[in-house]
Amino acid sequence: MFSVLFPGQGSQSVGMVKNLYDNFSYVKNLFDQADEALQISLGKMILNGPKEILDDTENTQPAIFLASYSIFNVIKKETSFDINAANFFAGHSLGEYSALACAESITFEQTIKLLKVRGKAMRTAVPIGEGGMIAILGVDTEKISEILNLNKDNFKCFIANDNSIGQIVVSGKVTDLDLFSNELKNLNIKNIKLPVTAPFHCELMSYATEVMNDEISKNDFKTPKNQIISNVTAKPTKDPNEIKNLLIQQIEKPVRWRETVINMINSNIQKFIEIGPGKVLSGLVKRIDRNVKLIQVNDIEDLKNLN
Repeated sequence: MFSVLFPGQGSQSVGMVKNLYDNFSYVKNLFDQADEALQISLGKMILNGPKEILDDTENTQPAIFLASYSIFNVIKKETSFDINAANFFAGHSLGEYSALACAESITFEQTIKLLKVRGKAMRTAVPIGEGGMIAILGVDTEKISEILNLNKDNFKCFIANDNSIGQIVVSGKVTDLDLFSNELKNLNIKNIKLPVTAPFHCELMSYATEVMNDEISKNDFKTPKNQIISNVTAKPTKDPNEIKNLLIQQIEKPVRWRETVINMINSNIQKFIEIGPGKVLSGLVKRIDRNVKLIQVNDIEDLKNLN
């Protein structure tokens, strides 16, 4: 039994999936379709950069999806491995859209357009420089919630990602995050400011929720071929209406990744295949359970690891 994982923002890099683009004409066709759908040169951004443009969330989100979707198609066409036999598909934040597209709940064109809108809405929800995120290491969500509650009159921050055992990300306004960070330092809790320009997955994203509510409601979703584990509930679903509602909620709700992984392991999943740039999700899974098998597929060389 195995699950397929799709990464989110932060996994992007200039030149990702270049060897797939160079070797398979259908990957090049996907890049062309993306450029046509979005009326921008997304392919050039991915292959040549510059990094600052690729790192703009409006571009990052469709770019990571395009990379994951390209890898998924290469696996299906170039190997005998039945990737759609996976028990679960799970994606981290925008990766949930990649999961839905690969499970054929939404089309390639729908997905890339939705993510372009999502990225722009999330970037503009809070003025650049006013919001941010910090990663906190070595403590659990209960401890963080306790600290936030005790200091609710001094600053207001939000748990955005429960990523793994001992790795939590918190969002908020920069002024509040600075106060929170100082409080954590006083408690000898390690925290790191993340290189992001917006406070994702919290109530400060309310504008983006409104935008995505309108956008998602315009789109038809089919029943996915695979069980999709929602970031919001950490539970599997195949119901298109539930999936749409959860995607809307996802903008302001924390990503419950640690619980997602634990729930899959408790369902007898012993192998995880990460499809997309980087290996961030594999690292998070490894912190939760070192005994599971982890496979990352980024390029042609990685295909042999599937069999």
